Amino acid sequence: MRPPHHRDGGFQNNDAGFEPKSLGDVLRWRLDAMRQGLPPRPSAPIPTTAPDLGFIQANTGPAQQPAVTWIGHASVLAQLGGLSLLTDPIFSERASPLSFIGPKREQPPGVALADLPHIDLVLVSHNHYDHLDLPSCRALAAQRGGSPLFIVPLGLATWFQAQGLSRVVELDWWQTHSVQGAQGVDVMLLPAHHWSARGLGDRMQTLWGGFAVFAPNCQLFYAGDTGYSRDFVRIRERLAERQQPQQGGGFDIALIPIGAYAPRWFMKDQHVDVEEALRIHADLGAKRSLGVHWGTFELTDEALDEPPRELERLRPLAGLTAEQFGTLPIGGTWKLAPR
Repeated sequence: MRPPHHRDGGFQNNDAGFEPKSLGDVLRWRLDAMRQGLPPRPSAPIPTTAPDLGFIQANTGPAQQPAVTWIGHASVLAQLGGLSLLTDPIFSERASPLSFIGPKREQPPGVALADLPHIDLVLVSHNHYDHLDLPSCRALAAQRGGSPLFIVPLGLATWFQAQGLSRVVELDWWQTHSVQGAQGVDVMLLPAHHWSARGLGDRMQTLWGGFAVFAPNCQLFYAGDTGYSRDFVRIRERLAERQQPQQGGGFDIALIPIGAYAPRWFMKDQHVDVEEALRIHADLGAKRSLGVHWGTFELTDEALDEPPRELERLRPLAGLTAEQFGTLPIGGTWKLAPR
C-alpha cells in the first residue's frame, strides 16, 4: 500500500497539503516589503566567535564528547557516536543557483571548509538552495580521506549521482540507515511540513524531511525546514520505545529553525516562527534545543537579529531557560553531556 504522503509523480505533507503561493502572492509580498522598507537591518551585529578548532578537530574517536557547533543558517557540525556530521551545509556566498544574484551571506561560515574535521555524514533535508548547496557538497566529497556519506530524502539520490556524488543513501519518512563502521549509529528520516523544488518544473517531486540521529552517547534531532504540524507529536510517539527514561530519555539536542518566518500569511505553511519552535521543543520532549536558520541570509521580512530576541521574550512564557532552548554565536560550540 502506498504511504499517504506519496502522490503520483511526487509527495505531499501529512496534515494539510502544501499549496504553492501564486505569482500574485509573491508580487504582493515583495511589493509590501519594498513599501515598508523590509527587512530592517539588524539592530546589533549578529554574534560571532572564533571556533574552538583545537577541540573540534581533536574531538573524534571513541573518547569523543557529544557537541554541536553552529556554522550558520541551518548548517551545524554535530559530533556524536564517534562521527562528525553536517546538517544542510552551505559555505557559498549566495543561497542561489547563480553566483551573482540571490540572497548573499551576511557573515562568513563559523568554521571554514578547510578547518573542518573529516566529515563522515552529511544530512540533506531537502533541495532548496539554502539547504542543498552543490559547491559545498562537491568540496566535502573532495575532502582528504574520501567523501562523506550523503543521506537524503527520496528522489534526491539520482540528482546527487548526476553531479558525480556517488556516496549517497536516500530514505523515506521513518526509514533508518545504520552507519557502517560507526558506534551503533542509526539515522532516520522524519516527517516535516514543507515542500521541494530545485527549478520551475519540479515542485514536490522529491521528498523533504528532518532527521533523528541515534548514537549510544547522544540522540540528535534536526527539523530541516518546516511549518508547524502534528508531525512532532507523532515523532515523539513513534520513537518512544527508543527514548524510555532507562535509555536516557528524549533527544539530547534538537536543532530547530527559529527564523525566516515573516510575513506569516506567506510563510506560515513552510517556516515556523519562534512561538511554534517552542511548541516543537515541547512536542518532542527534547532536553535541549538550539535555534538555527537565522542570522546568515536575508530571506524574509524580519530583521536577521529578530529571532533570538523573540526567543528571549517568549522563552520564559514557555517555562524554559536559555540552557533548555537557546542560541549560539556563529562559530560557537555547545558541549553536551553523554547519555
